[in-house]
Amino acid sequence: MKIITNCADQTIELGRRFAHVLEEKDVVVFTGALGGGKTTFIKGVLSGLGRKVRVVSPSFTLVRHYRAQRIDIYHIDLYRLDEHPEIFGLGIEDYLYAPSSIVLVEWGEKIEELLPRYIKIAFFYESQDSRRIVFSSEGYDKRRFDVLRKEGYSVKK
Repeated sequence: MKIITNCADQTIELGRRFAHVLEEKDVVVFTGALGGGKTTFIKGVLSGLGRKVRVVSPSFTLVRHYRAQRIDIYHIDLYRLDEHPEIFGLGIEDYLYAPSSIVLVEWGEKIEELLPRYIKIAFFYESQDSRRIVFSSEGYDKRRFDVLRKEGYSVKK
């Protein structure tokens, strides 16, 4: 499924709606260029999960932990890491397989081939303010995304 957002507020709102799709032990992989909207979308996800906090990409800390409605949310950023051994040598797998958690991984293409199942969200520039956001998954029922097919977004199949 592909959705076009025309401003940061629409990207945040789409993240809020997407939060309602998420379930315990979901891993979401985010891909796209720097400034493509990944962290903006994650702000919406955290808001949709009940967390009204300032969200910044954990580029230097690697992992940020949030707690919402009896579930742990781990926001991981792999931008500064290069190889699988380096990533898994840091114990990232402890977050990926933690009980009662949702894991959001920016630059997740670096590990997606190692994941048994994940939701992938890819961000592409359409213009300075517009983004094409493409949802796909490995090991999930694609109908989970149907909740996102609402008015206010340009949806392309």
